[in-house]
Amino acid sequence: MVTPFPEVSEWLCIGQIVGAHGLRGEVKVKPFSDFPERFTVPGCRWLRSPRQPQPYAVTLLRGRFLPRAEQFVVTFAEISDRTAAEALKGAEILVPASDRPPLAANEYHLMDLIGLAVYHQGERVGEVVGLVNAGNDLLEVQLLDPAPKAPQSVYIPFVPAIVPVVDLAARRIEIDPPLGLLP
Repeated sequence: MVTPFPEVSEWLCIGQIVGAHGLRGEVKVKPFSDFPERFTVPGCRWLRSPRQPQPYAVTLLRGRFLPRAEQFVVTFAEISDRTAAEALKGAEILVPASDRPPLAANEYHLMDLIGLAVYHQGERVGEVVGLVNAGNDLLEVQLLDPAPKAPQSVYIPFVPAIVPVVDLAARRIEIDPPLGLLP
């Protein structure tokens, strides 16, 4: 069955294929989503790769989480052998941005935090440039004016005590870091 290409103005990258798993076309996926059902519930997803920048539909058949690797192993109907799976290394798994699950108050889609200005005591200190899942989520903040020989970026735990204000409309967050977290 051919899935019609949706009228999508914006895609949400929910994960990246990092390699093949086994001989039957399964792929290992590094998740960028806090919603595991995106990798375990069957249905349509889209792939985009450097070789094929226009997203194309694939059918997710099943998936399972590998806790030690913090990755998912997923099976797509269209991928039946290791060679085809290896060719997808680096491809992004996409869903339309309109398919975002609803959130409770004070919850955020982590990808919405990328690009936010970071303020400390009223002064802009940097910009969120990345996210790392290390138990608690960490915001990678590129510093505006790092001191000589100081790091260019720092990792800020994304917890209410350290990031008390997130204002998506104003595209900013405010931090209250413990002593020593900022250089």
